[in-house]
Amino acid sequence: MVSIIKQKIGKQTYYYLTHHNSHRTKREYLGKTIPHDVEERKSAFLLKFYREDWMPYLEAIQKNYQKNRKKMPKSAVAEELADFVIWFTHHTQKIEGSRLTRLDTERLLRYGTTPANKPKSDMIEAELARDVFMEMLRHEKALSLNTIRYWHTRMFNRTKIDIAGEIRDYDLYVRGSKTKFPSGETVYDLLQEFFRWYNRAKPSTNPIELAGLAHFRFESIHPFGDGNGRIGRLLMNSILHENGCPMLNILYAQRTQYYNALERSNSENTEIPFLRWFVGTYVDSHRQWA
Repeated sequence: MVSIIKQKIGKQTYYYLTHHNSHRTKREYLGKTIPHDVEERKSAFLLKFYREDWMPYLEAIQKNYQKNRKKMPKSAVAEELADFVIWFTHHTQKIEGSRLTRLDTERLLRYGTTPANKPKSDMIEAELARDVFMEMLRHEKALSLNTIRYWHTRMFNRTKIDIAGEIRDYDLYVRGSKTKFPSGETVYDLLQEFFRWYNRAKPSTNPIELAGLAHFRFESIHPFGDGNGRIGRLLMNSILHENGCPMLNILYAQRTQYYNALERSNSENTEIPFLRWFVGTYVDSHRQWA
């Protein structure tokens, strides 16, 4: 929590922002009066505070990961990637309700073995999610609205044909979520603004932060009738992969913290809670490179 403190020197009062954690305190001068944009100043100050803690880790992870990748034989890289795709597909589908076990997913995607007594739609969507992920890795064009519509079409054109690739123009309520998503009539314009923001932010934002921010902003729009989480996590990993950063698998066991972070950022109208969760999870997942 950022606090405003005042300090009196003689007859003059001065205002400062301050924040602290277990090992340091940071203070920033506000002025002789509290400015009208103090809430925006608080957010910027808090983000700067956290960045000073996490940026060395993010930069080290990217640098050391790339250094190690250059030494690895192509066959080892391919094997590592194949494993990641299987486990990412399992967890991203499981978060959205798939009934396939981890072993089901591995046997299906690695050996083509169909699990018994499991919904056919879960198997189809797992295979398509794997295929779309592999296409994402080969994607060389800039991310765009057409890109995500194509991914969504490919992922759902055999199970949810009526919504595959279609940007919603109706209101959406997600069962169990406290988040109020934008009305259907605003979604297309919000997506256009999302990609304008992304293209502006890309040159100057750390790519790991950018992946987390893009995921949060995309999920806040929720542009499709279903499958937003899966496309948002694909988008996140597309940004990480494009920038030579290790990709992130958000685990099924982390789903409660993941959803709580998304909802808190939405309810507080600030990206910081989700970004803190995302960066913390990312660093913990790739501690070996930090």
